[in-house]
Amino acid sequence: MTAQKAEPHDIDPRARRDHGGGLDRAMATYGGQRSDWLDLSTGINPHPYPVKGLTPADWAELPDHGAFSRLVDAARSFWSVPAGASILPAPGASALIARIPALTATGTVEITPPTYNEHAAAFTAQGWQVQQHGPAKARVLVHPNNPDGRIWQEDDANAPLTIIDESFCDVTPTESLIHLADQPNTVILKSFGKFWGLAGLRLGFAIARPELISRLNDMTGPWSVSGPALRIGTQALNDHEWATQTRARLAKDTARLDELLISSGASLAGGTDLFRLYSVNKATAWQEKLAQHHIWSRTFPYSETYLRLGLPPEHDWARLERAL
Repeated sequence: MTAQKAEPHDIDPRARRDHGGGLDRAMATYGGQRSDWLDLSTGINPHPYPVKGLTPADWAELPDHGAFSRLVDAARSFWSVPAGASILPAPGASALIARIPALTATGTVEITPPTYNEHAAAFTAQGWQVQQHGPAKARVLVHPNNPDGRIWQEDDANAPLTIIDESFCDVTPTESLIHLADQPNTVILKSFGKFWGLAGLRLGFAIARPELISRLNDMTGPWSVSGPALRIGTQALNDHEWATQTRARLAKDTARLDELLISSGASLAGGTDLFRLYSVNKATAWQEKLAQHHIWSRTFPYSETYLRLGLPPEHDWARLERAL
């Protein structure tokens, strides 16, 4: 979906990196053990890809070139990567985000808030100046955007260095800008943990022209992706039927979540089929109400009204309904 246009927010990129998760903080305040909590503060598929077929060698041996090539081939097929673009697997998209600002000399980067704050933090750490609007040496497009689900257009990829973060785009593959991956100085990022629900595996991808991928590869070093991640990632990316069925399930659950929250007094502000952003009268009060039932949600330091929720697993819907 194309979300409502978000209102602008001033975000200091040097501020604390705020993320979903953080159950330790929730438990310290509201009690309970980790197993007592339903964590809806992230945008991770609650029904992960079924892991199977791991061998002792996946754990005991250094990954070989064949395993790496099989993962790259699976990724190229799944995302329809242009022939002129190369693919670099890495230990999570965050590892790539931290290194991308070093691809060129520092300057000004355009990052339109609200959005995923690791991009601004990474550019700031490398000495870049972050601005919200206007011509810049680099531009970051989180597509669809986190947290409001904004969909960017091809014309928005207009900076000398453009980073298109498609970490949540696997729920809307027809919106992907992957066809731009073979354009000069354009980097497409993909996250494995969100759609396949295996965030702990730490697997992400950079897709760009060979010269950019070669430089990123030099930064990440050898054997950056574990043997288990190579095998599981290859299996999952080759399983197109699972992906199709999962998109249908996520869309159905998203509609269910919207109906539940809107009937409870919230209004939809955007999101994707992996997380939803709602406007409420006071987000911290809603978060506290849910936390009393050991359900953790996401609020934002720059908004008093934004509440973000992920999708619960099937057996926890009734629990969420009771809490609301």
